[in-house]
This record gives sequence, structure tokens and C-alpha cells, in this order.
Amino acid sequence: MTAPVRIGVSSCLLGEKVRHDGGHKRDPYLVETLGQLVEWVPVCPEAEAGLGTPREPIRLVRDAGRSDGVRLVSRSGVRLTGRMRRFARDRLRTLAKTDLSGYILKKDSPSCGMERVKVWTGEDSRSSERNGRGIFAAELLRQYPNLPVEEEGRLHDPVLRENFFERVFAYRRLRALFSSRWNVGALVQWHTTQKLALMAHSPVRYRELGRLVAEAREIPRAELGRRYEDEFMAAMRIRATRARHTNALMHAMGHFKRLIDEASRDELLAVLEDYRRGLVPRIVPLTLVRHHARRLEVAYLREQTYLNPHPKELALLNHV
Repeated sequence: MTAPVRIGVSSCLLGEKVRHDGGHKRDPYLVETLGQLVEWVPVCPEAEAGLGTPREPIRLVRDAGRSDGVRLVSRSGVRLTGRMRRFARDRLRTLAKTDLSGYILKKDSPSCGMERVKVWTGEDSRSSERNGRGIFAAELLRQYPNLPVEEEGRLHDPVLRENFFERVFAYRRLRALFSSRWNVGALVQWHTTQKLALMAHSPVRYRELGRLVAEAREIPRAELGRRYEDEFMAAMRIRATRARHTNALMHAMGHFKRLIDEASRDELLAVLEDYRRGLVPRIVPLTLVRHHARRLEVAYLREQTYLNPHPKELALLNHV
């Protein structure tokens, strides 16, 4: 997979002047750092739905008469819910052709916000609660439940950022497998390369996926692919903890503990203990494990995506 990974993004985050006031919300990290490594697929639901730029601000309003409890209205009261829902359904169907591996949304937006979007209540709509989801974002998550999705504000947290991009590249690899002429043997081989990653995220889900793979020959191929993707991406959404990372790294070390000398083993254990205590980032023990796996030609470890979850140019492991 040499082509750049494609990620959907709210257009304003790339500096496009599509906000209601004619401005933008350019995010330097997305543009200057990630822009060199990914191919953006920008979307502005409000501008593309024909609301114009500049335009009246819009907001979500609590509506007990609607099945989902909210409607989208402009400041002057123009109802836009149906229009935005139709646009979202159609636009997201066309995005299926772009082979997205992830999506980054604008936080707090009544169209793009993923969570904690302000919803106005009461007859005069003067009070509000932060418990809503943007109309476009809701349809995105409905149509593509396994697609890694995040808001740009949350990506400033190093742990959330690393988890998002680990999911992005895992999803890309999995979709590449299922878009090929795969068979049960290929799935078993792929699943084997994910063991350490799954152990770090959810040992329980790892065991459940193992049972699914063990029964694979008894399940229709289309159903097998769907179930595996659903369960695998659900596992990857569970945030890996420092304790589970330590356990996964200890498991990796077990594959060559009899192949290295005592001094090297003690060095590995000392570095791993420093990581467990939060004294060094994960890149330190991971680099040592990679070094010994390569030097000792431990094929099983060299094939584990856990050791190289995303391009090193992202430098995501330096901060977690």
C-alpha cells in the first residue's frame, strides 16, 4: 500500500473559507504535519448543501416531536433538518468511492460535531445542553460505523491522536485484505499478525476474534468478513492502557528471551519497567524489541503490526 492514506476532513480545518462568517478554522497540525503524509478529502456539508458563504449561523434545537429529538434551524428560524439529512445521505454514498480510511470532523459544529454539540432547548431557545451530535456527523457514523472518526480538538491529545491513527492504518490494511480475493487462510494469517495489537487493546476481544477465526470455515465468506471487521474495529476502539501495552511487550520479549544474553535481557526488562512507570515513551521499549526481533530474525515478531502500527514520520509513539 504505497499510495497516501485518504482521510475525510471538514473543509474549514484545511483553511478553506467556508464558515458561516466567511472565515476558516485552519488547523496547523492537519495542514503542515499530516498534509505531507495523507491525501485529504475535504467536505463542508453546509456550503455544499447550498446554504451559501457567508450565511446565517445554524444550530440544533431540541424538538420532542422528532424521533431523534433535534432539528437544525437557522438563526431566523428556517428549518434545515431534512435538507441536511438528504445532502448527508447522498454525499456520504459518493464518498464510498474514495476509499476513505478515516475522517476528522470540526468539533462543536451543528453539522459536523461528533459529540457534545450544543443543543438549544425551551420555547425561546435561550438555554442549551452539550449533548448533541451534528446532522452530517450522525449520518457518517451511521453509514460507516467501523470507519475511524475523530474531532480535530481531540487530536491535540497525544494518546487520542495515536489511537486514531493506529485505527486508521489498521482499517486500511483490513479493507485491503477484504477487497482482495481472500480466503480463510489469508484471514488466519492476517489475524496472527494482529495478536499483540489486540492484546494491548482488549484481551477479551482478542479471544472472541480467535473463536470467530477458528469457526471461519463454517461461516459464509461475506458474513465472516463483515463480522470480523465489526469485532476487530470494536476492539481497536477500546483505548489501550499502559498496563496492557506492558503485557503485550512482555509477550513479545518472551519470543527471544532464550536467544539473548543476560545483559541484553536485563536491559530490556529495565526499559520496560521505565515505560510501565511512565518514565519513557513507548517508542523506547518498542525500538529495542524491534531491534532484537530483526537481529535474531524472529519472523513472528517482525510480522506483528503492533511493532510498526503507522508511518514513523508521524512520530506518534514519541509522546505516549
